[in-house]
Amino acid sequence: MILLTGATGFLGEFVLKELLKNNYDVTCFVRKTSDLTLIKELNVEYTYGELDDYRSICGALEGKEALINIASLGFGHAPNIVKAAEEMNVKRAIFVSTTGIFTKLNPDSKGIRLEAEKLIKESKLDYTIIRPTMIYGTPKDRNMWRLVKYIKKLRVIPVLGDGTYLQQPVQVEDLAFAIVKAYERPVSVNKSYNVSGAEAITFNEVIDVTAEALGKKVVTIHIPMKLSYRLLTAYEKVSKNPKLKAEQVLRLNENKDFSHEEAKQDLNYHPLSFEEGIKQEINN
Repeated sequence: MILLTGATGFLGEFVLKELLKNNYDVTCFVRKTSDLTLIKELNVEYTYGELDDYRSICGALEGKEALINIASLGFGHAPNIVKAAEEMNVKRAIFVSTTGIFTKLNPDSKGIRLEAEKLIKESKLDYTIIRPTMIYGTPKDRNMWRLVKYIKKLRVIPVLGDGTYLQQPVQVEDLAFAIVKAYERPVSVNKSYNVSGAEAITFNEVIDVTAEALGKKVVTIHIPMKLSYRLLTAYEKVSKNPKLKAEQVLRLNENKDFSHEEAKQDLNYHPLSFEEGIKQEINN
């Protein structure tokens, strides 16, 4: 029996379906405010709890053989989760982190996630850490679908910077496959894997490929990175709730290409190209 956290989130839904497809018994760890529609439709067991409530995690892990933690490590819950798994003698554990830990910037969540990974690696668990790049795949994603909507509406797409920085988005079903394979394969124990899309492409290419999949022609206007940063810094000073922040310009202009060679070797991971993935997202 597997305990799955984060099952009601964007990625969790696909991991749950992949586990069920492979005939695993799953219990989902959910909040009382969670939307349980899919879990009930799939007739999956669930138990209520909160990741900041240590005893509720222990109760959920009682009698379980493994933990698959999809819930974000960026909120500081790792100490509770790891300690509870050790106390309840749940040896096998999969944790989803992010390639965002390699950013040269220093958002607060980076330090929290790095500490979480350190704690996991120093634990007594037979762990595997999966680090995806930017995830996309359905209108529920918070990444590519926003771009799809812009391209549908606009003929001119503003790009903050020169657009030559590399992206390697991972399709959500490919990622779910890798997570379940990591659970299944002993070779993955005490290892960490970067899980990315088939190839790295520039942001300009992301726009072009997405526009082509939509059957649209768009023009990109590049706003120099330094100018974009200054404008948004000024905007943040006058706006109480800025929709875009200056730090995001710096993040947008970082290369985010990561090899998935180890995942290919150990997990039989063969992801879709971005062209295939974005067509699938749009068609679905």
